[in-house]
Amino acid sequence: MGLIKFIRDEIAIVRERDPAIKSSMEVLLYPSFKAMIYYRIAHKLYLSKHYFWARWISQRSVRKTGIEIHPGATIGKGLFIDHGTGVVIGETAILGDNVTLFQGVTLGGNGKEKGKRHPTLGDNVMVSAGAKILGSFTIGENSKIGAGSVVLQEVPPNSTVVGVPGRIVKRDNVKIPRMDMDQVTLPDPILNDINQLKRENRQLKEELAMLKQYISAESEERG
Repeated sequence: MGLIKFIRDEIAIVRERDPAIKSSMEVLLYPSFKAMIYYRIAHKLYLSKHYFWARWISQRSVRKTGIEIHPGATIGKGLFIDHGTGVVIGETAILGDNVTLFQGVTLGGNGKEKGKRHPTLGDNVMVSAGAKILGSFTIGENSKIGAGSVVLQEVPPNSTVVGVPGRIVKRDNVKIPRMDMDQVTLPDPILNDINQLKRENRQLKEELAMLKQYISAESEERG
């Protein structure tokens, strides 16, 4: 890919997914844009086994952008990192096309594996702010990881994951062309359980009140 085309594509990605950007010139100041340029250069050096210079560029990128992408990571087209501070992408991580990461996301290892240690994200995956994905498993295409979730095992395609540890709360087998940016309207299984308990408690109170009325009426008739 030529440098000019790469820059144009990156500008289009940022403008498409960040409504705060008002002009293409602003994109040149965007941390995600800078981080991806540094990464592409470092990755080429890494593949050529120039490991020191690859890491030197990578560490320079961290200081400039707050985004840490290991030069050995494999990243497809259309990665968008919103805000970006605190994002960490490990050496053996693999990201498909059109992946979206928000600030504070970690694609890391669990400390128990060797070789392939970091996660694989399919196309159109969105990982919300502060989420951690730890291990060498796969997050299936079109999936969403909720804010603050800690994911420790494989996620099928078209899934929504929330919680600590992360658990699947929604499956949708309809494939979509591009993941939307909604981090808010995700299912909350804990809240659902609480609401169910409230409904059951209310029903028990109503039944108990009816039983008391019945016993009181029976007592008055006998008296």
